[in-house]
Amino acid sequence: MNSIIKRVSITGPESTGKTDLARQLANHYQTLWVPEVARDYLSHLDKPYALEDISRIAKKQLEIENNIASTADRLLFCDTDLLVTKVWSNWKYGKCDPWIDQAVRDHRYDLYLLCNIDLSWEQDPLREHPDKREELFNQYLIELHQLKVNYKIISGLGDTRLKHAIFAVEKAFKLNV
Repeated sequence: MNSIIKRVSITGPESTGKTDLARQLANHYQTLWVPEVARDYLSHLDKPYALEDISRIAKKQLEIENNIASTADRLLFCDTDLLVTKVWSNWKYGKCDPWIDQAVRDHRYDLYLLCNIDLSWEQDPLREHPDKREELFNQYLIELHQLKVNYKIISGLGDTRLKHAIFAVEKAFKLNV
């Protein structure tokens, strides 16, 4: 265990390759990654989700992230973050639990990788907005600017996307650039 873990958020709209990128980056750097809690939570829910479910998802996401961080080596890649729950909640319900809003400001990542919408939409029963990706992407940009955090937009198909992400990580943490 390394006490100084750099946390990297893989964030952005639906169907932008966040999970694949988090997994690939963790593999590349031989460290751990945090899976998206919402997918598991919603697939086991026996009713349509509601506003309070988003708060539960956010709390569980943060809990799992912190648990995994205790055993990661140097870097931790997070498939989604609390910003995703904030944007999702505001988009779906027009409001967000104040706890999530505050946690987004308090729980910062060392680097945010914002996945661009240049990948083809992949249909999935848990995805909802194939025609709103540009609007959602722009909302992420607004949020990241307001937070004044270190972020990079990650674009490209296949290996190119991964190479761009690796370059951003290495430049941000002065690893091998």
